[in-house]
Amino acid sequence: MARLLAIPGRTDSRIDRLMTLLASRPMLVISGARIAREIGVTRYAVWRWVEKLRSTGVKVKGHTGAGYRIEEAPDVLVPGLLNPRLRGTIFHNNLYHFFKAGSTNDIALELGHRGAPHGTVVIAEEQTAGRGRVGRSWHSEKASGIYVSVLLRPTLAPAAAPMLTLVAGLAAAAAVEQQTGLAPDIRWPNDLLLGGRKFTGILTEMHAEPDRIQFVVIGLGMNANHERLPDDLASLATSLRIETGRPQSRLELLVRLLLELERYYNRFMTEGPGVIVERFHKVSSFARGKRIRVETATETFTGTTEGLEPSGLLRVRRDDGGVETVVSGTVREAP
Repeated sequence: MARLLAIPGRTDSRIDRLMTLLASRPMLVISGARIAREIGVTRYAVWRWVEKLRSTGVKVKGHTGAGYRIEEAPDVLVPGLLNPRLRGTIFHNNLYHFFKAGSTNDIALELGHRGAPHGTVVIAEEQTAGRGRVGRSWHSEKASGIYVSVLLRPTLAPAAAPMLTLVAGLAAAAAVEQQTGLAPDIRWPNDLLLGGRKFTGILTEMHAEPDRIQFVVIGLGMNANHERLPDDLASLATSLRIETGRPQSRLELLVRLLLELERYYNRFMTEGPGVIVERFHKVSSFARGKRIRVETATETFTGTTEGLEPSGLLRVRRDDGGVETVVSGTVREAP
């Protein structure tokens, strides 16, 4: 079993065991004394941690003089509930969970510099400083979304790193389609949309030398069970719950996401970028024939997309007739 590095704020493994113990015996009352004995804490600590779980939406019922029971299957993304579903993957036993964190990407970057292995995953129930590309913030409502960052150590040149954003986008789209039946659109390079509104964003950051990547962190924020969004975002963003009309299991969704991420990553590493580019062309309406507005660090222009380069960069035929390869920038559908 991998030994996790010490990170301030990481969920105590005993809280994880408490959650897993209660979840493994749904509707069964377990005495506080037994819980305390099995996870190695005082009965007061059990009460305090039960209150912590309740604050995240876990429905734990207390029975005076008898103990505690879970009223319904919990939807908390603790390692004890995820690891059994991830056996045989690079993520198994490499999970860091936080009830509240600043940014999962920042934590994953720190872990990367400290030597954490390929496949390390950082999960937060809530972020206070979630961020997207070009310094934008990400609305990270408690226990409603998936806020996760994955640390990878691929044997690639830095120029290949943008492909990993596409890999993550395809994995997220596949996971959502499996769970909901909805087919998300992907707006190059890092946004997933439903009905033209964004519900998932991806932020890829790396530490590299001129000729090779040391590690890459892929951060993903997904609006899963948000019932409503702030007024300033409502016309631009959505959630899976809003789109389907029903709550979604975040646990099931994260498992699907990680399994698909490993599958697409392995295909990319063994078959090359062509398979990823081909799949992106099939699932993204932004790949070809889409009128878009591109904002880069130096200019803003409009044009029509003409597919991806083999490297994953976007080709755009500008309205002035020239063809531009977009390396980075903000892409939006043009009126």
